[in-house]
Amino acid sequence: MTSRGHFQPQPSLDSVKYSYDLSPSYLLFLTLLLLFLALFPGAFNCCTKISDEIPKGILRRVERFEIQKADGLCHLEAVILYIEGRKFCVSPRIRKVKKWMKNKHRIPRKKPHGRKQRRIRIIKRKETVTG
Repeated sequence: MTSRGHFQPQPSLDSVKYSYDLSPSYLLFLTLLLLFLALFPGAFNCCTKISDEIPKGILRRVERFEIQKADGLCHLEAVILYIEGRKFCVSPRIRKVKKWMKNKHRIPRKKPHGRKQRRIRIIKRKETVTG
């Protein structure tokens, strides 16, 4: 309102020009922030709450999982389960989760080459029978 009591039209947002004052300290802050995010991508990806229960059958649908340790940037131990693009944080102390992780981390044993050993035995038997 002007001093005479008349309304003046407000300028449209299209005509308003914004200017940003990019001081050197502000640019330094932005640079350090981007550097931090690049070096520590998991810094803001920590589980802050975990579930102490897990629904039946959910472990069968897990696409991948990660173990979050309570050191460094994250302050809570958790198992992060990725299911259909979603992230679920569960306690690593759940018995079902422990057993499931143990089976997933199991290194397959190298089986002895039974076929080659059998062939050698069979050949030796034939040699003793024919010889």
